Amino acid sequence: MAQSIGQKFTPLSLLKFAMPSMVMMLFMALYTVVDGIFVSRFAGSDALSSINIVYPVFNLVLAAGVMLATGGSAIVGKRLGEGRAEEAREIFSMLAFTGMLIGLVFIVVTLAFARPISFFLGSDQVLYPDCRDYLCTLILFAPASMMQSLYQCFFVTAGKPDLGLCLIVLAGVVNAVLDYILIAIFGLGVMGAALATGIGQMIPAVAGTIWFFIRKKGLYYVRFSFQKRILLKACGNGASEMVIQLSNAVITAVFNLILMHMTGSDGVAAITIILYGQFLLSSIYLGFSMGVAPVFSFYLGAGRMKGLRELHKICCCFILITAVFVTAGGFFGAAYLTGAFVIPGTGAYELAVEGFQLFSLGYLFNGTNIYFSGLFTALSDGKTSAILSFARTFGFILISLAILPQIVGIQGVWLAIPVAEFITVFMAVGFGKKRLPMRG
Repeated sequence: MAQSIGQKFTPLSLLKFAMPSMVMMLFMALYTVVDGIFVSRFAGSDALSSINIVYPVFNLVLAAGVMLATGGSAIVGKRLGEGRAEEAREIFSMLAFTGMLIGLVFIVVTLAFARPISFFLGSDQVLYPDCRDYLCTLILFAPASMMQSLYQCFFVTAGKPDLGLCLIVLAGVVNAVLDYILIAIFGLGVMGAALATGIGQMIPAVAGTIWFFIRKKGLYYVRFSFQKRILLKACGNGASEMVIQLSNAVITAVFNLILMHMTGSDGVAAITIILYGQFLLSSIYLGFSMGVAPVFSFYLGAGRMKGLRELHKICCCFILITAVFVTAGGFFGAAYLTGAFVIPGTGAYELAVEGFQLFSLGYLFNGTNIYFSGLFTALSDGKTSAILSFARTFGFILISLAILPQIVGIQGVWLAIPVAEFITVFMAVGFGKKRLPMRG
């Protein structure tokens, strides 16, 4: 494991190392999109809107999982680079147990307050039954979602990104098959979508747990004692990634409220399709950042500053080149992706295509922002990463949503995120020049 993650990387070997994480994130995005397509086609656009209304709850679950995973893997990777393997195992075991407990808390709270949560997030009496069914079904799998997030990062840290990829691909295939069976054949609608997603999440969660229990070298489960300081450090270090997911929850809710007021359920269906597309296209950046993060952590622990500088240059080149292709794909592929969800000629279709094309301009910049946020986390500078993420999301995006629709109407809603991403790039690059340990 140490030889693999600690090797001297070329552009090709780094891309090969990160590829499993990239494909894994792409498959996760794909099976989320498949959920939406089946729901929209077989249960209608109102059902699709209902899923998007309550989805901020699952952004919160993902936020907690990603916080522990990214923040914790940076600490564990650094310990491994320092040759402190047993301590790394204890920290990993503590984080996994904590993740399971948090998942159980989410179940209890959500089931107890499902109705007020749904209406707070923008549901009405018509959409509430679907909101309730999706929310109360999928939340039962919150512990599995937490463990899936943890294992995505720790498979890479353990030097087994291929295993994580295989499990995610299997989960995606199972999810798609169950979508067809439960939604198209049995007509279970949003409940079927929730069951398919949850069962899919169980596959990497259960398989990962078994693998880390039976493994006896490298990273595996051991007895541990709670280390409050380390747990808080992991949470603080992963705060930026948590902020991203929390902001996704807030931004989704704000989008829904604005569009419900401006255009009704067609607008909510349109932004749902656009956000599915964002998850799909941004998964390339997310997967790459996730794949290279343990390498940065390991190099930092080993004191290899020259290697860190070389890695950083390779990563920046990859992000810049990829941004051009992703943006072009989003702009020119808007009609095709939208058509997979809703019938051309409908109100939701027209809104989504126009919105998708304007929204795609943000892909020129958000890869850089995702990379720098993940980089600071990997280098155990959670404070800078959190500041960057908070400014981008709770600052620039919400301000853009408050101002732009007042000036240019519905187009301002679609342009809010591209404008925020553009502003954030300057902040990210500025932080990089001043705060990266290998900047010299």
